[in-house]
Amino acid sequence: MAPDVGKTGMSENGQLNRAAGQFVWNIVEIHTQLEEIHKGWAQMLGITEPQWLILMAIDELDEGRGVSGIAVANKLRIHPAFVTNQTKKLETIEFLDRVTSPDDARFLQISLTEKARAEIAKLSMKRQALNLTMFGGLDEEALDYLNKRLKAIAKNSQLAAQKLSIGIL
Repeated sequence: MAPDVGKTGMSENGQLNRAAGQFVWNIVEIHTQLEEIHKGWAQMLGITEPQWLILMAIDELDEGRGVSGIAVANKLRIHPAFVTNQTKKLETIEFLDRVTSPDDARFLQISLTEKARAEIAKLSMKRQALNLTMFGGLDEEALDYLNKRLKAIAKNSQLAAQKLSIGIL
């Protein structure tokens, strides 16, 4: 007899399915709240939420030489053409510099301008307060543990999505 995986099932699989379902809904809720937070930061800078995320991705990825649009697109899991379009807009408001890569003239290296860094720095106190609110009760070690587990789940969910798309599951 197949294990009961419904809401009232008491089997191990049923409990795992319920716990997994709760996890998914928690992630959906966190995602929704993070979108609202990103919209708020973007509004404070007079840009869109996707533009804010692009700035944050560039800030994280740039190690002093700029970063490619493809790297930003991969980080955000969006189309490179969208990154190109939005970085051009961010360049016009002097938030980004886009310069030809010294390694390959076909590519641009994108970096934050001093103006963008200054505007983001103005938000630092609010961002710190927000992080204390969001992660209250978690110390650095606990947050590191959680991040490692989430990274593993992200990797496994990518594998599961691939299996589903090719009909293995």
